Amino acid sequence: MTETAPRGPAGPAISFVVPAYNESAFLASTIGAIRRSADPLGRVYEIVVADDASTDGTGALAESLGARVVRCANRQIAGTRNAGALAAHGDILIFVDADTTVNEAVIRAALEAIERGAVGGGCRVDWEEPVQLPWRIFVWTLMTLFGTVHWAAGSFLFCTRAAFVAAGGFDERLYAAEEIWMSRALKRHGRFVVLRQRVVTSARKLRDHSSFHVLRVLGSIVLRGPRSVRKRKGLELWYDQRG
Repeated sequence: MTETAPRGPAGPAISFVVPAYNESAFLASTIGAIRRSADPLGRVYEIVVADDASTDGTGALAESLGARVVRCANRQIAGTRNAGALAAHGDILIFVDADTTVNEAVIRAALEAIERGAVGGGCRVDWEEPVQLPWRIFVWTLMTLFGTVHWAAGSFLFCTRAAFVAAGGFDERLYAAEEIWMSRALKRHGRFVVLRQRVVTSARKLRDHSSFHVLRVLGSIVLRGPRSVRKRKGLELWYDQRG
């Protein structure tokens, strides 16, 4: 990084990094929620949208909403997150998926966790759309597991820039579940927390794919670990619904 991160009166600057591929349907809501959440905190912040070769005007929309756009052509989520982080100026990085709605409480809690010495963390996740009871139970179980082992869900992950650099960024060999291995990498450099506060994210993965397909992919990740996500093939759960 060649530029010095601007600092506000109440602490180091914050960079919200939003990876996006064909996200014009969600992006205005996501950016609006970030602004409504960050403005009351009195911190200097920026919103960086990493536009990964979108074809639906995502980049132009982000610019019209005041975000800084970094254009890349990875079609790989870990690399796109890293591209946004590399271009960001802040000492604190908050990664927010483009279909996720944050709130002031979760941003405030993340900053307080860092001020108390955490190097990073995640939070709980709720669905934006109603989902069937079996899926609600499954997600509750998954979030309980993530909270117990201190892993962040991909829709919201925060860390200090120093810890991000020390961890080597997101593992670009992975095409999915990169937040799990990033959580593990960050934990090697300090305390990693999972907040009680929640963000709201889209349930489109459940809407766009059969229950069998979702469970098959997630089961493969559990059983095979990183080997199951080192190729895009078979990972339509993350890549096909947006093109």
